[in-house]
Amino acid sequence: MSERDEMAEFWYCLKHGTVEDEPRCQGADRMGPYATRAEAQNALQTAAQRTEAWDEDPKWKDE
Repeated sequence: MSERDEMAEFWYCLKHGTVEDEPRCQGADRMGPYATRAEAQNALQTAAQRTEAWDEDPKWKDE
């Protein structure tokens, strides 16, 4: 990992399916910022895991 990666923030562009090291696309089209390129690359997987966890959380269940 380069020094630049250690100090940078990264975004995942939903429109292009790529990691950006500076926000280029509109905010509605990106997720982040993330601390590392790897975290940004896994943004969709992380979001899916969090959604599943929230769906299973009894505090968020409608009765």
